[in-house]
Amino acid sequence: MGRAFEFRKARKMKRWSAMAKTFTRIGKDIVMAVKEGGPNPDTNSRLRAVIQNAKAANMPKDNIERAIKKASDKNTENYKEVLFEGYAPHGIAVLVETATDNNNRTVANVRAAFNKCNGNLGTSGSVVFMFDHTCNFTVNKENVEDLEELELELIDFEVEEIFDDEEGIIVYAPFEQFGSLQSYFEENSIEIVSSGFERIPTTTKALSDEEKEDVDKLLERLEEDDDVQNVYHSMQDS
Repeated sequence: MGRAFEFRKARKMKRWSAMAKTFTRIGKDIVMAVKEGGPNPDTNSRLRAVIQNAKAANMPKDNIERAIKKASDKNTENYKEVLFEGYAPHGIAVLVETATDNNNRTVANVRAAFNKCNGNLGTSGSVVFMFDHTCNFTVNKENVEDLEELELELIDFEVEEIFDDEEGIIVYAPFEQFGSLQSYFEENSIEIVSSGFERIPTTTKALSDEEKEDVDKLLERLEEDDDVQNVYHSMQDS
């Protein structure tokens, strides 16, 4: 298996343990999607994708509908997506994706996390080039008769990896191919279970157990922040 498979396997072991945190993240995604393209998922592909993810995370239908209604209110402030870059201890590159309605607060919190954990918050472009920005889809196995045939069908979408997982068939492709792949699956009646974006490090660095603990302190502190959506790093997980 390739980088995407190994990356996903490692990430599955470190998913947010608190369901409330996951729902908060999805709630922000709903607000941003509705503000961008309106409350109708039939005409808003981004919202359609977020709703699929919400269902995959077992978010109650009432919560989803309430979040869409709230996002439709003109008085509901939108969230701004901000990417932070820096280094954890021992030279580990870190990317922090945030969604915030108060940039000053988020900047202060992220900077404080790096400072208190002996890391360094960098400037824009300092580490992002060390990560491949990818999109991914999990589709229903029952809609895929032949995995190799599907892989051939998806060549034009620059698919990087496709593999069978307990959750479904997983497809990884460049970030820019998200819309095209979403349309392909929908037009060919292949049910999308969930989808999203990830940043996979092009190279990883092995650390000792003690060094890993130093890095984990920063990663955990960042992930606890309500404004943080995702944290990616170049530390070798195995």
